[in-house]
Amino acid sequence: MKKRRPYMRGHCNLCKRENIELTIHHLTPREEGGAHMPTALLCKACHKQIHVLYSNRELALRLNSIPLLLDDDEIKKYLKWIRSQPATKAVRTRKAKRRK
Repeated sequence: MKKRRPYMRGHCNLCKRENIELTIHHLTPREEGGAHMPTALLCKACHKQIHVLYSNRELALRLNSIPLLLDDDEIKKYLKWIRSQPATKAVRTRKAKRRK
């Protein structure tokens, strides 16, 4: 059974919301060889949304850093919305139209 790491609190490297539970996001997914590569601390909502919007392959090839993610149009729309949400609110993720 896979051992889960405990969540920590802080600010999300993507949406910049404060005092929120964080997860470790492999900037290059582990399945694409990123197990020992750089990671980022993301809130659960941002982490889920990234994996709903993009395939692991796309993340590895095109969106493998925070600046690259911040510059992507689909994430920009999401970030504009999520930044207005309180850190205590549980949000749902929706599959991107292009990935349905």
